[in-house]
Amino acid sequence: MATTTPLTPPDQCGKPPSLPSGARWWALCAAAALGLAVCSSLGPHRVWGSVAALGYLAAALLAARGRSPRTAGAVAVAGAVLLPLLWLLAVEQAQLEVRVVARSAGLLLAKGTPYLQRPMVPEDFNPYLPGMAVFGLPEAVAGPGPLTDPRLWMGAAFLGALAFALPAGFRSAPLRWIAACPLVALPLAVGGVDLPVAGLMCLGLALAGRERAGAAGLALGAAAALKWTAWPAIPVALALLAAASRSAGRTADRAAARCGIVALLTAAALVLPVALRDPGAFRAHVVDFPLGLTDAVSSAASPLPGHLLATHVPGGRTLALLLLGVSALLIALSLLVRPPATTADAAVRLALGLLLAIAFMPASRVGYLVHPLVLVAWAAARQTPDQPPFLVRVRKQVSR
Repeated sequence: MATTTPLTPPDQCGKPPSLPSGARWWALCAAAALGLAVCSSLGPHRVWGSVAALGYLAAALLAARGRSPRTAGAVAVAGAVLLPLLWLLAVEQAQLEVRVVARSAGLLLAKGTPYLQRPMVPEDFNPYLPGMAVFGLPEAVAGPGPLTDPRLWMGAAFLGALAFALPAGFRSAPLRWIAACPLVALPLAVGGVDLPVAGLMCLGLALAGRERAGAAGLALGAAAALKWTAWPAIPVALALLAAASRSAGRTADRAAARCGIVALLTAAALVLPVALRDPGAFRAHVVDFPLGLTDAVSSAASPLPGHLLATHVPGGRTLALLLLGVSALLIALSLLVRPPATTADAAVRLALGLLLAIAFMPASRVGYLVHPLVLVAWAAARQTPDQPPFLVRVRKQVSR
């Protein structure tokens, strides 16, 4: 087992994080938003692209004229998140996922399960784990409205979790940059189920880095009850806790075991009651449908290798799943051989694993890249003066 360097003291950040900014960055964001507005067939995405492009352009002009990054970033957030969100709320437009979450909450209250018993078309399926229905409860209880819209609660959960995961004193700039980044601003406005998952993963790793094993288990267990994509964060957090214990000369198993047990119990408490109530519906929605094993095929599509293999190559789905399994095995081995020494290293390792999973999943969207993006941006925000440049550390993680 390779030795590890001592963990950086929690939340000790000696300088503001360095993230891409400036006129060129905001101009690139404007071009991306405009491209989506022109090319997308989805109404909410076209609205977001049109409005966000203007917001990013305004931020680019301000940056070019020498205004502070804080001012340009605030304008970008207003133009790429707040304005399109308010517009879409006013005209009652949202991404399909928002309606799925709202419907699942209504079903949960009425029937004790968020899953339709006999789904027929892709829109009938709810591929999320039972915890995701929580974000639809305000609408299910109080009725539809701007304040009960699930995307507001998903966005609030994401931003709140991420704020607590960032170093004290340097939360404003990273939050502003992450929120304004197109891959995050789009789901904040149109609705994105991946955001609260990403936020809770960051919070869980941050708590693990502070050696708060039980609290880390709670955060990661909550994330694991939302989507399958959160489950890889648990072994990464366990490896981080074990490395911290060894570097301090303590028994490595105790903190890691506490985190793992709490995470599994939390996820089980939120998932198992629903799964046991109707096992057939649970399997059809959250296992068979995402893997493409139902008659109704998921609309998730992308130019990523897994989807291309599953769509265009005979036996490609099996090959994609094999590549997915090999990738998971390699990441697991890396955690055993070279466990992450710092919280930022753990975030980069998890981001790499999720990037490989997104690449090889048979049904995947480019939007899923929000997970590794948020993790890497969050890791960059934790950069400290005594550490090598962040991109150098990323290259070291990838080459291990």
